[in-house]
Amino acid sequence: MAAKFYGGAYLSSFVDALLEKLTSLLEDHDDSSFLERNKLLKRLEKSVCDVGAVLDDAEQKQFTVKKVKNWLVDLQHALYLADDLLDELSTEAATASQRDPGNSSSWSRLVDSYIEDSVGIEKVVATLESVVAQTNNLRLEESAKVDMSSWRTPSTSLVVSSDIFGRDKDKEKIIKFLLDDTCHAESPFTVIPIMGLGGIGKTTLAQLVYNDARVVENFDTRIWVCVAENSDPVHVTRTIIGAIDCCSCSMDNFDVLQTNLKNKLIGKTFLIVLDDVWHGRQDTWEDLLKPFQYGNNGSKILLTTRSEKVASMFVATSQHYQLNLLSDEDCWSGFEAFVYF
Repeated sequence: MAAKFYGGAYLSSFVDALLEKLTSLLEDHDDSSFLERNKLLKRLEKSVCDVGAVLDDAEQKQFTVKKVKNWLVDLQHALYLADDLLDELSTEAATASQRDPGNSSSWSRLVDSYIEDSVGIEKVVATLESVVAQTNNLRLEESAKVDMSSWRTPSTSLVVSSDIFGRDKDKEKIIKFLLDDTCHAESPFTVIPIMGLGGIGKTTLAQLVYNDARVVENFDTRIWVCVAENSDPVHVTRTIIGAIDCCSCSMDNFDVLQTNLKNKLIGKTFLIVLDDVWHGRQDTWEDLLKPFQYGNNGSKILLTTRSEKVASMFVATSQHYQLNLLSDEDCWSGFEAFVYF
C-alpha cells in the first residue's frame, strides 16, 4: 500500500474490518466439521481479537516508547498479510458459490483444498501470532474499548450545503428513494442503507438529504440518531423518544419505552436517520424496530454504515446504496474552494 499509517486509531478500524470478514466467513460456514478442519481460521481470529485489546494502550505509548512504535509497524504488516489472505478466501468462496449455489459442503471442500495447498497461510497466521506474543514484553495492557463519544463529536443533522462537492447525483437518488410511497406488504416502512468507507461522506450525504425541503415537507416526523458504537436498543429508543419530545428521556424499562415510542409514531409518516451504525445483532435490531411498524406507509429509515454485514441485517445486498469515492474533478473543486492565495 502506498500510504503508511502507524497508530492505534487507524489500526483499530483495520482490526474491526478484519474481524468482520472473519466473522462473516465463520458464520456463513459454521458447521462443526468445517471449523474442525480449518483451525487456522480460528487461530487467526483469536490473534486479531488479542491484538485489538491492547491497541488503545499501544497508541498512547508509541510516542514515548520506540519499541512500541516499531511493534505497531510490524503489526500493520502482519495485519495486511491477514487481510490479503481473507480477500483470497473470499474470492474462493465466491467462485464456489457460482459453481454450485447453495451447496455449503462444496464450498467447504474447495476452501479446505485451498488451505491445504497454500503453505503461506500457516506463515501468515504464525506471523501475526508472533507479533501478538510480544505484547507481554512491551507491557501492553488490555483495556476496554475506547468510548468513541469521549473524543469523537457525535454527528448532528446540521450541514452547510455550500461546503459540499460532488454529491448532487447521490443526493437526488436517495431523495427519490425517500419520496417513493410505494406500499410494501411486509412493512409500512423501508430501510435504505448508505454504505461506504469511513470518511467517504455517508453522514454528510444523509445530512443533505435530511434537510432538503422536499424531504422536510414529505414527513410528519424526522429524527436524527448518531448510533456509533452504542447500538444498545434501550439507548437508541430513549434517544429517538427524546428527539421527538425535544427533551431527554431517562426511562430504562424497554417495554415502557417501546410502547411509548409506538404511541408517538401511530398515524405519522416518519423519517429516522440511524447514523454511523457499527454493529449489532439482527435479533436486537428486530426488537428495536417493532414500534416502527405502527407508523404510516411510506415511512423510511435511512441508515449509514461502513459494514456490509450491518446493512444486510436490514435489507438484501441488492438494496444497499454503495457510496463511491469522489471523482478527481470533484476533489479538485473542493480543494480549490479551501485554498487561499
